[in-house]
Amino acid sequence: MNTKLVNTVTDILKFEINQGRKAILQPLIDYIQGKSTDGLDININFICTHNSRRSHLSQVWAKIAAAYYQIPRVFCYSGGTEETAMFPKIAETFEKAGIEVITISEGSNPVYALKYDKNALPIIGFSKTYDAAFNPQSNFAAVMTCSQADGGCPFIAGAEKRVPITFEDPKVSDNTDQQDQVYNLRSLEIASEMFYVFSQIK
Repeated sequence: MNTKLVNTVTDILKFEINQGRKAILQPLIDYIQGKSTDGLDININFICTHNSRRSHLSQVWAKIAAAYYQIPRVFCYSGGTEETAMFPKIAETFEKAGIEVITISEGSNPVYALKYDKNALPIIGFSKTYDAAFNPQSNFAAVMTCSQADGGCPFIAGAEKRVPITFEDPKVSDNTDQQDQVYNLRSLEIASEMFYVFSQIK
């Protein structure tokens, strides 16, 4: 990790996770621990409505947390109930955190390579439906990161476990002077919970 990202992780680790949120995160911890103990691949698909904000933040920070705590065979994905685009402010928020953002293709649904370490395989970020061919079709945990997707998708085909871990949408700050602050805070909040999850894996 570069110095900027190391400093961001230092800030992430200072966040306090309250007992209520720890209880919400426990089913995901149990799923990861079970797979890790059995020496199996750990596939996690983070799902929200548009695959534009919270699901990307969750996917990327979960992968970085797994690498930080040296939990092997963790594969993180994201998807939506519909395909839109990764919101540009998310890519900007990643860059501010110290993640290298490389644009692979532009257009209405840009594709990004997100690198958290110069020798690590990049995370590919773009909007897609949760059941798109890019994502796992079976043997994965479906983590519902928004209440709309959680309520609208009671059944996720192929998921071994469905875990609602919902976050407030930073979209509420769009077109306001609070946008940068809100996106950064939501990123750190999601990151802190993903780091907590992987810190619990033995």
